[in-house]
Amino acid sequence: MLKTFLFIFLGGGLGSVFRYGTSLLTQKFYTNSFPLATFFVNVIGCFLIGLLVGFSNKLFATNTDLRFLFITGFCGGYTTFSTFGFENIQLIQNNQLGLAFTYIGLSVLIGLLAVWFGLFLAK
Repeated sequence: MLKTFLFIFLGGGLGSVFRYGTSLLTQKFYTNSFPLATFFVNVIGCFLIGLLVGFSNKLFATNTDLRFLFITGFCGGYTTFSTFGFENIQLIQNNQLGLAFTYIGLSVLIGLLAVWFGLFLAK
């Protein structure tokens, strides 16, 4: 049990570092009000979890600790739906309703498609 928590902890830390790196890289090239960094992270995270779950029987068949490291830990630390919620509240409070609903709609739709695509590629 403690070993599982350690793998999740390590994966979550790595995911968080990669999330921060993705944000820095995106902000370096994009400075508009649409929260593109979080959008990218959510779509990439959805794709990764779909891919990893799809391949989990092949990749993690003999080592479930790796499943906790990558799926629960890394993907959990990398994705940012709490930030997503906060940014949408900020957009709504700033009377940018169209941008907020565009962000919400695209994130959900493309996120679901990315999970499906990851699962599809894993077959």
